[in-house]
Amino acid sequence: MTIKEGFAKIPAFFRWLGKDFKEIGLTFKEGGFKTRISYLIMGLGQLMRGQVVRGLAMLFGEIGLLALIIGFGGQYLVKIGTLGTKARITNPNGTVTYGDNSFFILLWGILTIIFVFLLLLLWRINIRQNREADELLAKGKKLPSNKDDLLSLLNKNFDKTLLALPVLGIFVFTVLPILFMIGVAFTNYDFNHQPPAKLFSWVGLENFKQIFSLQGNGSFGSTFFTVLGWTLIWAFFATFLTYFLGMAVAILINKKGIKFKKMWRTFLVMTIAVPQFVSLLYVGKMFAADGLVNTYLLKWGWIKEAIPFWTNPTSAKILIIVINLWIGIPYTMLIVTGLLMNIPAELYESARIDGANAFQTFKSITLPYMLFVTGPFLLTQFTGNLNNFNVIFLLNQGNPQSMNLTGGAGYTDLLITWLYKMTINNTDYKMAAVIGIMVFLVTMIISVIVYNNMGSIKDEEGFQ
Repeated sequence: MTIKEGFAKIPAFFRWLGKDFKEIGLTFKEGGFKTRISYLIMGLGQLMRGQVVRGLAMLFGEIGLLALIIGFGGQYLVKIGTLGTKARITNPNGTVTYGDNSFFILLWGILTIIFVFLLLLLWRINIRQNREADELLAKGKKLPSNKDDLLSLLNKNFDKTLLALPVLGIFVFTVLPILFMIGVAFTNYDFNHQPPAKLFSWVGLENFKQIFSLQGNGSFGSTFFTVLGWTLIWAFFATFLTYFLGMAVAILINKKGIKFKKMWRTFLVMTIAVPQFVSLLYVGKMFAADGLVNTYLLKWGWIKEAIPFWTNPTSAKILIIVINLWIGIPYTMLIVTGLLMNIPAELYESARIDGANAFQTFKSITLPYMLFVTGPFLLTQFTGNLNNFNVIFLLNQGNPQSMNLTGGAGYTDLLITWLYKMTINNTDYKMAAVIGIMVFLVTMIISVIVYNNMGSIKDEEGFQ
């Protein structure tokens, strides 16, 4: 293997990192005093060149981040290795001696690490700006004025201006909680370790070993794979049954000769017009042991005892899938109705001339077109059903329960509803965090595999 071939095998990230470090060194070596002083005091080089807007932005950014890191986050960052050593103590005289709080140490420690990363990123941008300024001056060109910088925020860099607030919101309400959850997955944070009265600590991969342990029916591992299996089965049937049946309903309603098409569509849309919180709770009560369905079946003498719709695991799973059809078919019907109108009528006419029957026409024209166009929609529906909290929890709260399942899991629980129960009912935050990571991994793996093999993605012009 030659040196060139060996270098080519180095991951792209490390090649980029080495190139970046080299550029930082060259900038300091070749730059003037204004550039070099900016390595210590960000924005000073820009201010000395008359670029006040850039300079003040860099300077205030450095001062603000250093104040947050040193004045606020530093006290938590130094303790993140242990997550605290002294818990709150209530003294015999009733006074309270406050100690560490593992929750805040982990949360603010992670946030401080992010502040450090942002400071380094700002420092790198500052160096790059100074290098670009030196290069422009060396070529005899004029530097961008303060007015140019301000106008660029409304023109060339308007995308950054427009997205600044949404990105901040995503970071605060999505990224930071995810990072905190990942951190919790490596601790023993549960009911017995509740800050500030008690502290929790790092346990490494112990929780992940527990989730994959298959020692007995009551282990977390056996429960995890049981719930995962049902989650995948549910997502498959909830996605593809509603898809194909919704397509069939749309084709039937749009067929020539069918009367009162608007009325049929209105009836179907009414099932999704009512909020799920109301409809699912009501339907769930209808199939209870003393619900409307069992009451009338007993009254009419059709059955001798109440049907265990929600207490039998098999019947509960089947009923959930069937009820979901009632919710999902109208959505698919509305989407497919619009797509059916886009299929060229000449294709159907040619098929009829060639002697194709209705099934052959559907198989060769309608279905391929629908699968090609709605491929991304199907993937979205499948991943959405993997995390479909509403249908499961509002219908029967994941019941029936079982002694063979741990963590409060029921036979119809999905991973997402099991996670909810462990968080709210059992306060087992560490295992709930592990389940959250597992949900993400399962969703990511399925999405990446399906997306990369989807016809509409691999060949966007494939269906003509």
